[in-house]
Amino acid sequence: MSKQLNRASAIAVAATMITVLIGASGSGASAESMTPVEIKQEPSLITIPMPVAEAQPGEDAAKAGPHDQADADTLPAATLAALVSAQPQPAELPRELNCLAGGIYFEAKSEPLAGQLAVGRVIVARSKSGRFPDSYCGVVFQPSQFSFVRDGSFPVIQKKSPQWKNAVALAQIAHEGSWRSPVEGALYFHSAQVSPGWRMKRLGRVENHVFYR
Repeated sequence: MSKQLNRASAIAVAATMITVLIGASGSGASAESMTPVEIKQEPSLITIPMPVAEAQPGEDAAKAGPHDQADADTLPAATLAALVSAQPQPAELPRELNCLAGGIYFEAKSEPLAGQLAVGRVIVARSKSGRFPDSYCGVVFQPSQFSFVRDGSFPVIQKKSPQWKNAVALAQIAHEGSWRSPVEGALYFHSAQVSPGWRMKRLGRVENHVFYR
């Protein structure tokens, strides 16, 4: 009888242990299934539209090196002297530009560049005004206008001189209007050494001349 009880007890114990083991195994699976799992997610790329800055005129040329001469030529000159130096020196000038350069040369070749340009711009302004001949040669050779004119022609020009080269460059600048005169729009001028008492609007003095409109 005791052997049967012992055997029954052993079976009961074994059954209990199997139940506990099965229960523990099931609890472990449940715990695993309920444990938060970290999901690694690649960050998404968010594109934010940004304003595009437009390049300002000349920015690329300003960065140009010595070999980018074509772009560099589009840059505005920093000074009148730089613009004068940048002008071509053709072997032969068209007749009209030759008259304009001659007017600048004989009237103001001893003056700084600003004074020479001011004289050149007066000749250009006269040709467009409707009150004077409509060509540079007509303006320069109009009787009783320029004291250096003799018998409808210029005196001899020293064409290899720096003064003539400046006059040629300034004639091109005055013709193109690529640099404004300090007295832009003037139609008349006289030497600062005289006082003719003109009743016109005085625009100012540039070097050795006083300009009016």
